[in-house]
Amino acid sequence: MVTGTIPVWERKTDSMAASIASKPFLGAARTDRSLGSFLPSDFRQHPSSTVHILIHSPTHMKLQVKAAGNTFGTHFRVTTYGESHGGGVGCIIDGCPPRIPLSEADMQFDLDRRRPGQSRITTPRKETDTCKITSGVYEGMTTGTPIHVFVPNTDQRGHDYIEMSDAYRPSHADATYDMKYGVRSVPGGGRSSARETIGRVAAGAVAKKILKLYSGLEILAYVSQVHKVVLPEGVVDYDTLTLDKIESNIVRCPDPEHAEKMIAAIDAVRVRGDSVGGVVTCAMRNCPCGLGSPVFEKLEAELAKAVMSLPATKGFEFGSGFAGTFMTGSEHNDEFYTDEYGNIRTRTNRSGGIQGGISNGEIINMRIAFKPTSTIGRKQHTVTRDKKETELRARGRHDPCVVPRAVPMVEAMVALVLVDQLMAHYAQCHLFPVNSELQEPMKLPQSLSQPTCNM
Repeated sequence: MVTGTIPVWERKTDSMAASIASKPFLGAARTDRSLGSFLPSDFRQHPSSTVHILIHSPTHMKLQVKAAGNTFGTHFRVTTYGESHGGGVGCIIDGCPPRIPLSEADMQFDLDRRRPGQSRITTPRKETDTCKITSGVYEGMTTGTPIHVFVPNTDQRGHDYIEMSDAYRPSHADATYDMKYGVRSVPGGGRSSARETIGRVAAGAVAKKILKLYSGLEILAYVSQVHKVVLPEGVVDYDTLTLDKIESNIVRCPDPEHAEKMIAAIDAVRVRGDSVGGVVTCAMRNCPCGLGSPVFEKLEAELAKAVMSLPATKGFEFGSGFAGTFMTGSEHNDEFYTDEYGNIRTRTNRSGGIQGGISNGEIINMRIAFKPTSTIGRKQHTVTRDKKETELRARGRHDPCVVPRAVPMVEAMVALVLVDQLMAHYAQCHLFPVNSELQEPMKLPQSLSQPTCNM
């Protein structure tokens, strides 16, 4: 938060006296620092005028500028901290409901899925990523107060980044961090490193547990494309997809045949010091109806913002996505029907479980594109901080393809959105008696196998 004061200008002349009261303002400062540049134009038209400048006490008026991007969420708020080669990373979770059973083990499972060094197709950096909860949990239960989670860094190699302290890695955040802040943490890329996502994954594990306890909601992400190896649409059945199928191989693709091809594609570029990108698909089952707040906080908009904040993301689509543009309305529309439980359902799901920015109870599905890792071991042309052209062959330990480890990151960001929207929906629409003809009270479903639109 940046604070400052706005001066009050007073002008006195032989023929008139005028004063201008302080007013809030927005905009960048003038590069012309002369006195005249700060005065209103009508003042500058009277060169013979005597100008008195009175600087009032800063207690009279303050300008506040909020310029931080490290906190996510409105009701369930998560702030991440730490850098790739610092002492550690983690998060602070604020707004977690009390009396939720919680321990480090709940977070560690997903942190282990995210950690480096887990297979030959990930970065060889060796970190256990063992988390420690230091507040907000007492005797195994959340207290409703902020939860602090810390994960130490234990395998830093700052000397690997000596060349990168001066030369910018092409397509990396090195250059833009310098452009924005005028300084950056060189080892590991600092906050631009995917190591920052540890805090997101830890917080996401808490959100996933809340969603599971409340409505049986499940979030399952998997790799559906690596470079030119694409998992055909329809191969994965969202109704029967399981975590075991996803975790059955190191690339996290639930189809064994395509998984082997994806692993081979990563191996082929890994040995050449190059990298490839891919796509992560995410499905959400048992999502309650009504999540999402039109018009600026539509559910798909919030999901897009969340996953696109992850490192290396380049694209997002849900439901029919861009392919829906090739269809007519009669082909694309999802027709309604009533199922045996009395719920309104759709026969198809080209809407991707969201209509009008609000969840409709069907499975929500979306796809996120990740670019090839920018830090590679091949020689590339670049420039230095003093704008001299040079060549760079990056050292260090980096993923030849980010998508296998991005799977738990995507799940985490989706969970953070859904739990935040669930709290918002309850606060706005269910504090008072509902319209019984169109709504039902929010409650835990008696059977998690039944649809959860009956809230």
